[in-house]
Amino acid sequence: MPRVRTAGVQRGPRPGGPRRDRPQTCGIPRNSAGGVRVARVRNPPGESAPHAPRSTVTPRSAHTSAPVLDTLAERWSPRSFDGEHTFPEGALRGVLEAARWAPSANNSQPWRFIVARRGGASFARIAQALAGSNRQWAGRAAALIVNLAEVADADGAPRPWAEYDLGQAVAHLSVQAHSEGFSTHQMGGFDREAIRTAFDLDERLIPVSITAIGMLGNPAQLPEPLREREIAPRTRKALEDLVLARD
Repeated sequence: MPRVRTAGVQRGPRPGGPRRDRPQTCGIPRNSAGGVRVARVRNPPGESAPHAPRSTVTPRSAHTSAPVLDTLAERWSPRSFDGEHTFPEGALRGVLEAARWAPSANNSQPWRFIVARRGGASFARIAQALAGSNRQWAGRAAALIVNLAEVADADGAPRPWAEYDLGQAVAHLSVQAHSEGFSTHQMGGFDREAIRTAFDLDERLIPVSITAIGMLGNPAQLPEPLREREIAPRTRKALEDLVLARD
């Protein structure tokens, strides 16, 4: 059965051979030739969407209780990033475009992003605002993205679902990033007022989280106990514990 592929991304064989414990294309529409239909993003004329090569680090696929898309099962949040990897101009357009097309209340699209590539002044300001152990590893990511919720419209009317909608947009971003061969890690540990001051943010914009994004690196570069957490088995609560009622 064919695997789900994202346009422009080449996937090599899975370590240890193909997974046979679950279907690869459950719920995905097929075309007349029996293949999988995949929406292709068209770039503006004259602009390409560069993709980094897939990381050589073995993926850590989740053991799911029901079939899910490979991109969802394989996505996880590492702290080990390749400090040599950099993003060329335009390389993050695809992940931001995915965020752009997330659903939102009344199509208000109350999300904004500060995108900073490593080596620039904005990256340094964001890294300085990080708190706790985030300072130990996030600086090796190729880019940091501040995720902002616009909690009121231009007339001052509140947008009560803004942070929820931002979360959906960042989820789209992270899944698209994984499909393009990148890794992401969401952080809540940072000084929000420092970010607000550093970028002179309007009071309607609330810094909610920061996303580290780049190529997966070697866990050996991390200090303990972060290294141990990096290689620990992936776990989730049982599905039955999460669904409170189901008729």
